[in-house]
Amino acid sequence: MSCCSSTPSGLSARLDKLVYHHGGASLPTNQPHAFVYFVTIHNGSEHTLTLLGRKWVIEHFDGSHLVVEGEKIVGETPRLAPGEQFSYNSYHVTDGSARATGSFHGVDELGRKIHVLLPSFDLVTPASADPAA
Repeated sequence: MSCCSSTPSGLSARLDKLVYHHGGASLPTNQPHAFVYFVTIHNGSEHTLTLLGRKWVIEHFDGSHLVVEGEKIVGETPRLAPGEQFSYNSYHVTDGSARATGSFHGVDELGRKIHVLLPSFDLVTPASADPAA
């Protein structure tokens, strides 16, 4: 993270749920595995925070990497007063198993840059559905 960014005490992010789907008309044939993830960011700090964006690093088990960065979180810039939380869900499609690591950045009410890391989690495809297995 940036030299000028910190994680306020009490700010946390967690994976609430991970759902796997395989195949179907809505998934590309070269990426038949879909993982829907549900995340909650909790502001247990003493400051009001505004989340401005996110960064995901997806490490595929074949060694390839995908970095996804962007402004906003599912189209929103959540403002969290102390004690509030923001929950959302999104998804990732892939051709095989991977590990995901997420982070979120923003500012507090004094304009100080903040960030919070989401612990890594595995996107594991069933062996029968993974051609690399």
